[in-house]
Amino acid sequence: MRITAPRVLALLCAVVLCWYTFQVAPDLADRPRRAAAARADAVLPPTTRLPDAASRSPHPATPFPAPGKAFLGVFTSQGTHDFTEAADFTRQTGHRPQVFEFSADWAHDRFDAAAIDRVAERGMLPMVAWEPWDHAKEAKEPKLRGEQPTYRLSRIIDGAFDAYVRSWARGIASLGYPVAIRFAHEMNGYWYPWCEQSNSNSPGEYVRAWRHIHQLFDAAGAHNAVWVWSPNVSYTNSTPLRGLYPGDAYVDWVGLSGYYGTVGKENYQSFDALFTPTRTELRRFTRKPLVITEVGATDAAGRKAEWITGMFRSLPRHRDIIGVIWYQAVKEIDWRVGTSPASSAAFTAGASAARYQQGWGPGTTPRLR
Repeated sequence: MRITAPRVLALLCAVVLCWYTFQVAPDLADRPRRAAAARADAVLPPTTRLPDAASRSPHPATPFPAPGKAFLGVFTSQGTHDFTEAADFTRQTGHRPQVFEFSADWAHDRFDAAAIDRVAERGMLPMVAWEPWDHAKEAKEPKLRGEQPTYRLSRIIDGAFDAYVRSWARGIASLGYPVAIRFAHEMNGYWYPWCEQSNSNSPGEYVRAWRHIHQLFDAAGAHNAVWVWSPNVSYTNSTPLRGLYPGDAYVDWVGLSGYYGTVGKENYQSFDALFTPTRTELRRFTRKPLVITEVGATDAAGRKAEWITGMFRSLPRHRDIIGVIWYQAVKEIDWRVGTSPASSAAFTAGASAARYQQGWGPGTTPRLR
């Protein structure tokens, strides 16, 4: 083949195009993410030195939260990959969250000690919403959302995922601090494969699956796991909670998910109206500390600030509620605190109370009563 000027020019163009495609373009595309991460680190920099499991103190640790205290945390969509949403929450409210909740699904998320360390290093208790399903295959048709036969409760009970569960159990055990495990939440609904109303699951299987997972963690020595059993607020036709409860020997904290402004609940509902009926139902069979593991409020009617103010007014009356985790993300609705200056100001005012000022550290121990 003769070397000609057009051919040389074409080759040079191809080289330049490849260089741009694989070097320049990815770097340009990644710059906004890296800039956002840098801004997040400026607001939420690592502040805590983490111990390894061997150096944990054998002496009694400070309970978290201490009696009379409560924590305020965040649940973000980006999780451990990007702390921007948590940093935005901190800027908008002036409150550094003491708990950081993030999702991990069984189809995609292997145990990653470095990711969990990134949370703890920033002075936040890691809480993993640990989900036995493939979230990427979630059906859009509401009636089919919970249909993933691979993740039926019977398969969890029969040990189909034991190797995966043990990998997480050994990983959690290797950390020198507590990690909250919010396993298979909102089980009283129908929209997840672990709900007894979906996926050809049977009554009683949820409790058996929970106890099986818990026993695998115990066998691995993962006694630093904090078990968070977390239904949705009860609604018409939801599964009664008592039959889904694994028992106090298998649960450390109970949790609740509830939002003002979801489909079917567009009318104004105060914090108490939203949570008190289910809280009353829970107290018929357990006295475990209660965490609001997901909460948010719409601003569609311009009442978000009012709702937040009411939440902080109600919380001191409910001493069994030891923490609130705000959903700082956009999903069907923009649930983030800072949708308006008024809502940010309302949260700032509430969070400034002394009862929310205790920090989390790796030497603390979860309060169990």
